Amino acid sequence: MKNKKILIIGVLTLFTAGNMNAQKKPYLDKNKTIEQRIDLLLPLMTLEEKVGQMNQYNGFWDVTGPAPKGGNAELKYEHLRKGWVGSMLTVRGVKEVRAVQKIAVEETRLGIPLIIGFDVIHGYKTLSPIPLAEAASWDLEAIKKSAAIAADEASASGINWTFGPNVDISNDARWGRVMEGAGEDPYLGSKIAVARVKGFQGETTADLAKVNTIAACAKHFAAYGYVESGRDYNLVDISNSKLFNTVLPPFEAATKAGVRTLMNSFNLVNGIPATGNVFLQRDILKGKWKFDGFVVSDWASVREMIAHGYAKDGADATLKAVTAGSDMDMESHLYVNELAKLVKEGKVKEALVDDAVRRILRVKFELGLFDDPYKYCDEKREKATIGNKANNDGVLDMAKKSIVLLKNNKNLLPLKKSGQKIALIGALANDKNSPLGSWRIAADDNTAVSVLEGMQQYKDNQLVFEKGADLIVGKATFLDEVVFNTTDKSGFEAAKTAAKNADVVVMVLGEHGFQSGEGRSRTNLDLPGLQQELLEEIYKVNPNIVLVLNNGRPLTIPWAAEHIPTIVEAWHLGTQTGNAVAQVLYGDYNPSGKLPISFPRNVGQVPIYYNNYSTGRPVNVDKNVFWSHFSDVEKTPQFPFGFGLSYTKFEYKNLKINKTAFAKGEPVQVSVEVTNSGNYDGKEVVQLYIHDDFASIARPVEELKGFELVSLKKGETKTVNFTLTDAEVGFYDNNGNYLVEPGTFKIKVGGSSDSGLESGFEIKE
Repeated sequence: MKNKKILIIGVLTLFTAGNMNAQKKPYLDKNKTIEQRIDLLLPLMTLEEKVGQMNQYNGFWDVTGPAPKGGNAELKYEHLRKGWVGSMLTVRGVKEVRAVQKIAVEETRLGIPLIIGFDVIHGYKTLSPIPLAEAASWDLEAIKKSAAIAADEASASGINWTFGPNVDISNDARWGRVMEGAGEDPYLGSKIAVARVKGFQGETTADLAKVNTIAACAKHFAAYGYVESGRDYNLVDISNSKLFNTVLPPFEAATKAGVRTLMNSFNLVNGIPATGNVFLQRDILKGKWKFDGFVVSDWASVREMIAHGYAKDGADATLKAVTAGSDMDMESHLYVNELAKLVKEGKVKEALVDDAVRRILRVKFELGLFDDPYKYCDEKREKATIGNKANNDGVLDMAKKSIVLLKNNKNLLPLKKSGQKIALIGALANDKNSPLGSWRIAADDNTAVSVLEGMQQYKDNQLVFEKGADLIVGKATFLDEVVFNTTDKSGFEAAKTAAKNADVVVMVLGEHGFQSGEGRSRTNLDLPGLQQELLEEIYKVNPNIVLVLNNGRPLTIPWAAEHIPTIVEAWHLGTQTGNAVAQVLYGDYNPSGKLPISFPRNVGQVPIYYNNYSTGRPVNVDKNVFWSHFSDVEKTPQFPFGFGLSYTKFEYKNLKINKTAFAKGEPVQVSVEVTNSGNYDGKEVVQLYIHDDFASIARPVEELKGFELVSLKKGETKTVNFTLTDAEVGFYDNNGNYLVEPGTFKIKVGGSSDSGLESGFEIKE
C-alpha cells in the first residue's frame, strides 16, 4: 500500500510540474497548433532574444569540458547562455550536442532549443557517392534512400539539419562544386532535388517529427553554378531566361516538396549579392512560391556584401540582408551585433525580425525540439546506427548504380572470373582516402574500400598491383591545395613489367578526392600529375586497358577516348568504392548509369551542354568557315549528357504519339518499345527529349522532359509510356511568367541526348 501511495504521489507531482511548466511556458502545450505555440512564444521574447534566434555560430570549444575563458569562444558561450544563439553548426556527436542543447534549454530564460546544422552532403560517416555520381544513376528511389541513410546516421549523432541538397545547375566543369549537384539539366535536377529532400525529411512535413529525419536545405539560392570562368565565389551574369528556365526550377521543385530551409549563394545576381537580393528572396521565394521555412546565409555571406562593394559596413550589410529576407546569419556575427540597434533606431522594422523568427521557430517546432530537445541524443542509437551493415549495403547499392560505362570496344569487360592475369595500376587503386571524395567532414580518413581490396575478393585470377607513381606529394586536406607529383617516375618500370605480363590491365586514374568541391576550380581538366604519361607508357606495352576514372567532375581525356578500348566512369563513390567497382568490372552488376553532365573534348569547349541553342548558323550550308563551330575540334562533347553503355544492347522501335495535334492543356501520350537484344540482363534509362520549333523566346535544340529506368531481362521487350503536359511543353518568359504557346514540336526518345527515334506533334490554339 505504501508503494502505491508513493507511485500515485509521484505521478501527481509529474503532472502538476508539467501543468505548471505549461502555464509558465504556454508554448510548450502540445495540444496547441504550431502556429498557436509560436503566437504564444513570440510576445515573451525580448528583441535581443529574437535576434538571437537569427544568429548561427560555428562550434567553438570543447563543449563537454569546462566553459571557455577569453577570446571569441567565451563571447559565443555567453551569448549561448543568454539565449542569443538560435543554431550551431559542426557540433556533432551525442555527447557534444547534448552539452550545447542543455545550455540552451536549461540555462536560458525561455529554454528555446538549438537547431544543429551540419554539411551532410553525401553521407555522414558511411558515405554514398558524391551527389554528381548519384545523379548518374537516374534512379530516384535509390537517391532518396541514400539521403535517408545519411539522415539516419546524422540524426543518430545529434544533428537535425543538413546543408543539402545542393540543387545548383551547372554546365561548367571548371567549377569544383559541380560534384555537389545533379549536373547540367533542370528537369533531371528538379526530380533529384525532390528525391533528396524527401530522403532527408520524409514524405511530408509531419515526418520531420521522426527521430531519423532531418531538415533539408536547398542551396545555393541562386545561380551559383554559373560563376564566370568556373571560379568559385565569382560574379554571375546570366539572362532572365536562363534564370527562370534553368536555375530556378530545382529550387521551386524543392520548395513544393516541402524543403524547410534554403541557403543563399555567395555570388551576385543582376549586380546584387544573393544574400541581399530582394527579388530572389522576397519576391520569388517567399512571395510567388509562398515558402514558409527560413533562409540561412552561406558562411559569412552577410559580411561578404561589404567586400562585394554592395554594403558600406556591417550595419548596412545587416540592414540589406534582413530587408531582403535572409533569416539567419551564419558566422558573420553581424545580426547579433547590429540588428537590435537597427530596430531601435527605426531603420529595420521589428515586423521583419518577427517574420524571420517565426520561420525559424516553425522549423524547430516541426522537428519536435520543443517537445523533446534531446530527442537526437541517444547514445545507444548512435552506436547502433553509425556504420551499420544496412547502411553499408545501402551505399554499396548506390555506388554500383552510379557507375557509367563510357567505352567497351574490345569487350574487355566484364572481366573473366578465373584464368586471367590482371595488372592493377595507379596510386588511386590502393587509396582508401581519396575515393571518399570531398565534403565528407564527419567521415574518418582511410575508411573507403579500395579498388585493390575490392578486386582481391575475386580470388581465381592472378592479380598484381603496381602504383606506377604517387599521385600527390604530402597529405591532402579539406582546407589546403593538393600538391601533385610531377617528377618522381621511379615506379614506372615496375608498372610496365606488370602490364606486359598481364592479359588485361586495369588502371585507376583521375582526381584526388580533395581536388573537386568548394574552392577547387580548375583551368585544366586533364589527368593531373604524371597520370597521362603513365597511361601512355602502359599502353605501349599492353593496349588491353580498362581505364577506371575516379573524379568529381567531367575530365578532358581526348587521348584516352581515342586509344583506350574500355573506359569506366567511377567518380568518387564513397565508403564502398572498391566493392562497387569490382562488382561492375567482374559483371556481378551490369552498369546502368548515364552521364548527368557532358564531358568536353578540351577545356576550350567549356561551358558545354546538350540543351544549347541552334544559333543562326548551326550547320555548314555554304561550305565555308562562316558557321558556328571550332576550327580545331568538333563542337560536340566527348561524351554527351545522358550517355552510358551496358554489357548488353538495347533497341528502340515503334515510337508512337496518340495523335498529331493537341489543344492547349491536352496531354500528349507517347510510347516506345525497348528490347534487350544483348546477352545480359540489364537496365536502361529511357529518355524523352522535346524541341519547340518556334516560340516567343528561342528554345534549346532539345530538352529532357521525361525518363524512366527500365529493367529488362535478356530478350525481353517492354513498352514505355510518357505523358507530356503543359508542365513539360511550356517555358518561362523573361518576366517569370509560364507560357504554353501553339506551334510544332519535335520529340526524340532513346538512350542518350545524341541518339533516338524521332517524331512530332502540334499544339493548336
